[in-house]
Amino acid sequence: MKIAVFVSGRGSNLNAILNSPDLKNLVEVIAVVSDKIDCKAFTIAKKFGIKTFTVGVGEGKINQNEITSVLNNLGVNFIVLAGYLKLIPNELVEHFENRIINIHPALLPSFGGKGMYGLNVHRSVFNSSAKVSGATVHMVDKTYDTGKIIAQKCVDINDVKNPEEIANRVLKIEHQLLPEVIKAFAENRVKIEPERILIIN
Repeated sequence: MKIAVFVSGRGSNLNAILNSPDLKNLVEVIAVVSDKIDCKAFTIAKKFGIKTFTVGVGEGKINQNEITSVLNNLGVNFIVLAGYLKLIPNELVEHFENRIINIHPALLPSFGGKGMYGLNVHRSVFNSSAKVSGATVHMVDKTYDTGKIIAQKCVDINDVKNPEEIANRVLKIEHQLLPEVIKAFAENRVKIEPERILIIN
């Protein structure tokens, strides 16, 4: 399975994908896409010899309308959003229907939507006095965080003192959950039904 990873930040989930022994012979990351020209994840991509693309307007960037054809030309057949903060263009969502997934640092459908990323999510979770948090991998549709849920993992946060502690605990399970879901897709173990998505073991 040839994948493109979209990322806006430091790329810790990209790193988890690239270093997962379970994905070694199943998945090839052939493109890393960001909305930031100085994205820290590009350093990881270059270390692995992976092509990088910046989406936007200006020199050295590709236009939003060009993304679909660029990825097609590279032979990409699956997209992973790993901390990508921009809304995906409708054309891309339609072209890669049921082949774009996102990891979200909370248990959707709670604590999702526009503006709910990074520490913003963990602050909201902390301020709600929730006792568990976690990570969600879901299908990407045309709005933020509303696609069908594929998999979730929980973590106990009953004893945390601040949002940063939640962030650290959730990140650890993100690094487990995302490669697990990608592996399930690569092995054709994801069953998409009208109302639910199941991973078959």
